[in-house]
Amino acid sequence: MGAPKAHLTLQGRPILEYLIDRWRWPGPTLLVTAPGRERPPGWGGFTREVSDPVAGAGPMRGVLTALEAVSTDLLVVTTCDMPGVGTEQFAWLIDLLSERDELLGLMARRGETVEPFPLALRAAAIEVVRERFDAGQRSTYRHGELPRFAVEPAPAQWGERVWVNLNTPDDLARFDV
Repeated sequence: MGAPKAHLTLQGRPILEYLIDRWRWPGPTLLVTAPGRERPPGWGGFTREVSDPVAGAGPMRGVLTALEAVSTDLLVVTTCDMPGVGTEQFAWLIDLLSERDELLGLMARRGETVEPFPLALRAAAIEVVRERFDAGQRSTYRHGELPRFAVEPAPAQWGERVWVNLNTPDDLARFDV
């Protein structure tokens, strides 16, 4: 994208501001940033910001950092480059995870594709995530293969816009209409 994704603008606003306004999440919000990329535009809308202790370690490090800093029993992790994901998806994941006490984590499947984000986790998942990270297993979507993790089919009515990932300027232009 030519710059950190947290520096993108969407509908004329910093993407983080756009997201926090879109979500209107009733509980605490946590922004995880990379070292040296703290306080991106729009960061002030979040309850708290924490920075990964390790640069360039990928999304799994961000998930672990979120689990290390979480102040609630349940956590939903999403990325700033998926602006179609919103409160409906977060609530669906939280509701399903809440109904299944045996699970540590839950993610969605779209057709045959496992979507690693958004991802709902119990705070108790921290040891499993840390173990995988320390073992060099950095694939977030592979959590679905672990015991006590599940992948559920996403509701079809969500549509494809939910799953848009802003990886290129064209992706951003198509979404920002």
